[in-house]
Amino acid sequence: MQNFGDKPTAVRTDLLPVLAGIAVAISGVGVALALADVRSPLRAPFILFFLFAGPACGIAAALSRPAPAARATTAAAGALVIDLLVARTRSSPHTLTVGGGIIAVAAITALLFLWALGRRMRKP
Repeated sequence: MQNFGDKPTAVRTDLLPVLAGIAVAISGVGVALALADVRSPLRAPFILFFLFAGPACGIAAALSRPAPAARATTAAAGALVIDLLVARTRSSPHTLTVGGGIIAVAAITALLFLWALGRRMRKP
């Protein structure tokens, strides 16, 4: 017999992967719209979501020890720093393009996730 008291626990456990999937989908659509140079009203909010959420999630994945509030604060500040550094380094030689900045942020985010994965695989 199914107990109705177990249902909210199942919803809470399944909610994080669903939200992560939605975030990846929104980010992917934003990157695709920006790189394809499609004029859409969804392009700006989706790419801004990617530029903030991508590096923030990568930093949060790399930080395993701090408390959740400290991890979220550090990830948000780190995402802002990554975006500003990419914009600064791309604008110095006057080669700032939309696609180049997005690819640079995506590469840094991928490196952060790979570093976090490597750290987790090495731990016994």
